[in-house]
Amino acid sequence: MAESSFSHNAARSKGGDSENHQDHQHLWQLLWEYDPNGLLVVDADLYIKLVNPAFCRMFKVQPNDVLGQPAATILDDVSDLRRVWETGEVYRGKPREFIQYDLLVNQVIFPILDEGIIACIMADYSHQLAERRELIAIKETTIQQVNQVVDNQMKVVQEIAGLLGETTAQTKVSLLKIVQMLQHEAVDPVAVRPQDWSPTRSTIEDRGQEGH
Repeated sequence: MAESSFSHNAARSKGGDSENHQDHQHLWQLLWEYDPNGLLVVDADLYIKLVNPAFCRMFKVQPNDVLGQPAATILDDVSDLRRVWETGEVYRGKPREFIQYDLLVNQVIFPILDEGIIACIMADYSHQLAERRELIAIKETTIQQVNQVVDNQMKVVQEIAGLLGETTAQTKVSLLKIVQMLQHEAVDPVAVRPQDWSPTRSTIEDRGQEGH
């Protein structure tokens, strides 16, 4: 009787473990599908193994179109992925712009050496890209307006000079300096280049030692 009870409890325990495992798998699947960040997994040769729906929306692709393809077909520059694999270091980069997809992302890239894969998390900051373009447009409009004052409305410049106690030439120089400053700020680039590589953590092995 005792043996029968033990067998029954063991079977229930085994069944419970199986159900918990299935629940965990289901939760991970939901996280993968609903995560608003783009998730990309590539192998050591930088071929795409997995992508989540958010990544597909960002890059306007279907999973079947990219799985098994070189990551370079989507990302163009994959030097960050390659360097993460070669160094075993976590990479947190500056914002990177993908002009052809009208996309601006922050990336975190890390290797999973035991599995022979590299994972990349992309947070979408494209709304900042739109704001930046709007700011550039405002600056360009301001530049045009100031140039009109300098080139075509010297009478107004003379009046400004009189109010400020300056000569016309001094006022013109001041306005030209404003134009140069606005032009310099308007062309400040966003896109990340390979030299922006700046790993922020030590190797995976070092992180493991720090935990002990």
